[in-house]
Amino acid sequence: MSNKVQSQIAAALLAWYDAHARVLPWRAPPGAPAADPYRVWLSEVMLQQTQVATVMPYFDRWTARWPDFASLAAADDAEVMSMWAGLGYYARARNLLKGARAVVADHGGRLPGDEAALLTIPGIGAYTAAAIAAIAFGRRAVVVDGNIERVVSRLFAIPTPMPAAKPAIRAATDAITPDARAGDFAQAMMDLGSGICTPRNPKCLLCPIAASCTARAAGEQERYPVKLPKKARPVRYGTMFWLTSGADVWLVRRPDKGLLGGMRGLPSGPWLAEAPGLADAPVAADWRMLPAQAEHGFTHFTLVCALAAARWDGQTAPGEGEWWPIDDIESAGLPTVFAKAARAFRESDACGG
Repeated sequence: MSNKVQSQIAAALLAWYDAHARVLPWRAPPGAPAADPYRVWLSEVMLQQTQVATVMPYFDRWTARWPDFASLAAADDAEVMSMWAGLGYYARARNLLKGARAVVADHGGRLPGDEAALLTIPGIGAYTAAAIAAIAFGRRAVVVDGNIERVVSRLFAIPTPMPAAKPAIRAATDAITPDARAGDFAQAMMDLGSGICTPRNPKCLLCPIAASCTARAAGEQERYPVKLPKKARPVRYGTMFWLTSGADVWLVRRPDKGLLGGMRGLPSGPWLAEAPGLADAPVAADWRMLPAQAEHGFTHFTLVCALAAARWDGQTAPGEGEWWPIDDIESAGLPTVFAKAARAFRESDACGG
């Protein structure tokens, strides 16, 4: 692909973006000065492996509560984790806190605009550093997310299977990234991948750069990006415990490190290749196994949990945790896996133990 064609791609895409850019609360309008770095940083972290529609209400609530780095840096860890509940990939929330505190402690509360400096902040990797540099600071940076990978792999018909194709995709993206308006260009590519150059049934007739697309010329748009066959996701088994006292249920705080670290949840035993039964039950009690179960898909495995219910009649608390009103369980900020289990318990009429 010639340099002239590469320049034409950027020009056509930016013209399309000027007319069709999505209006999002973390974006500046096309051609306008760069957006607030805090909002760009927050949105990029929230959008990692999460759809825009899912992120929007979380972003609005978050920025209303913590509108800048200083307010987030001073936030209570538990409140932050509760606010994040349901968004998934909870390490992101912990890294947002660490990142905000690093920005305040090491950068005077202002996010640096240089990619190398951005990479020193917890939770910011190569993609996020490039996106922030381009979108929030107008720097030329090569931004490649999942949508852009798909657009570029089709545009250049890159035959190498993923993830080995990533270096070639990055080099091709670099070749078409303009020196000016790099942030708008990156967001235009994201919008194109999200709304037009979709995984299935891409809308090539609406694509502003279809004339330059090698895959379309060959009629092989959906072949790219080339992917190896997926491996079956393993299954792990566990037990969720529903311990009630009156109208309350016993909740615990998970260890800070590990999956769902620092989050409030139901007591649960180990998650193993075979069902653990009542192993690690929170107390010795007359546990009743329910016929229902709760299932949840994590990134690398599927969790299938048995449900055990009991009533606590002891005079003291069962351990480290808290009693929570069952009728107000939605306000506990439970991660999705525990919220699913809580619904299953309530639907099984286990509230009385």
